[in-house]
Amino acid sequence: MDIVQNIYFTITILNIFLAIAIIFLERRNVSSTWAWMMVLFFIPVLGFVLYLVLGQKFKKRKLAKLLGINTSMINNLVIDQRIQLQRGDLDFAGPEIDEYSDLISMNLTTGFSLFTTQNTIEIYTDGNEKFDALIADIANAKQHIHLVYYIVRNDALGHRLMKALTAKAREGVEVRFLYDHIGSSNLPRKFFKEFRAAGGKEEAFFPSRIPYINFKINFRNHRKLVVIDGEIGYIGGFNIGDEYLGLNKHFGKWRDTHLRIRGEAVLQMQAQFMIDWNMASSLKVGFNETYFPILIEENHNPIGMQIVASGPDSQYQEIKNSYIKMIYAARKSVYLQTPYFVPDSSLLNALRTAALSGMDVRIMLPSKPDHFFVYWATQSYLEDLLSCGIKVYMYDVGFLHAKTLVVDGKSASVGTANLDIRSFKLNFEMNAFIYNQEVATRLETIFIEDIENCHVLTLEEYSKRSWVSRIKESISRLLSPIL
Repeated sequence: MDIVQNIYFTITILNIFLAIAIIFLERRNVSSTWAWMMVLFFIPVLGFVLYLVLGQKFKKRKLAKLLGINTSMINNLVIDQRIQLQRGDLDFAGPEIDEYSDLISMNLTTGFSLFTTQNTIEIYTDGNEKFDALIADIANAKQHIHLVYYIVRNDALGHRLMKALTAKAREGVEVRFLYDHIGSSNLPRKFFKEFRAAGGKEEAFFPSRIPYINFKINFRNHRKLVVIDGEIGYIGGFNIGDEYLGLNKHFGKWRDTHLRIRGEAVLQMQAQFMIDWNMASSLKVGFNETYFPILIEENHNPIGMQIVASGPDSQYQEIKNSYIKMIYAARKSVYLQTPYFVPDSSLLNALRTAALSGMDVRIMLPSKPDHFFVYWATQSYLEDLLSCGIKVYMYDVGFLHAKTLVVDGKSASVGTANLDIRSFKLNFEMNAFIYNQEVATRLETIFIEDIENCHVLTLEEYSKRSWVSRIKESISRLLSPIL
């Protein structure tokens, strides 16, 4: 008994010092600080362990050493565009893009996100169509194939993709495959055996150095990114697994959004892949012209775009800030699709302000959960939306996993970031911000078509929740800054 008391006393003292460190030394935001204080107070022993695993801040000063590369080429291009923007010389390829010059400037300044216009876009909302197109592009690859995926399953789709990649590696095409160690934790090493033997290279992002213990578990590469020959890029919500083809009985139909991009924007996607790869691999890949071909095809219907990355290595929350900027710029409508809605106060206030200003604000969420704590936290925010006139649609046919934002049918964002604090602060994410009315209108039309598979949530329905659900929501909301 004395031993137990001594251990408990020691942990309590450690908790006190840890609480002092969180408050006075780490200078976290207030909501995150209170969330961790609650964890330490209510579960002092387990809370201490959880903080060691989940509470660590990303050490940005180590980032330069981890990269081991020279990104001066990208930096110089960004500096050139900043100068052009300041002088008013940057070609926006049309007056409809000019109205987003301040957003473009912000992304250039904070996210080193180049603005490009020579792009074409195809939109996929069905996993079968997306992966058929991707595997066809892989078959036509000539020089290199670069992939980043958060989740990779050891199932039929996973093996189909690996078979295609292995065949290209045997042909002498450079194939690099980066997967997240946490998202793909059940992936066996033998999954890549033939691929490696054929000359393909694979790496896990932030793997555990000690079995069952990973102090970087909170920092996950949530990107879903493919670059082929520096000319074709894929970005969006689909991971690699049979459920993304609608083959999981629990989820049923899987509704997601993914883009196939061809053009200048792919070069920014390429740069981000190489940064991620060099962060994870000892086999560094250099920034050279082989991976950044000069694209000479002329697009007579220019699509203005920026590829914006954010993560724990960022000084600013670039994707969240871009969302907020777009929402405040709305003059007619804001349409959002997300599987998880756990906003901070700045994003929530932007949405509520837009609705209270008379904008048509609509949010579409899945009716069924795939992560219960996040689902309950999402439910806790719905009254904030409904009470100010925001229309909330619950997707009933399968699972909604799309991450899209469309404003006024003129601008849009599609990518990997959910509308939650984890995506904005802890995950490595990437979104395409599109300044083109034709593409934005198409995404708006898809949203409206999806409404047929939804029911409208009302305050009356929401108020009928059981007391058990309300308790779950309240606890999850308090923990939302660290989910």
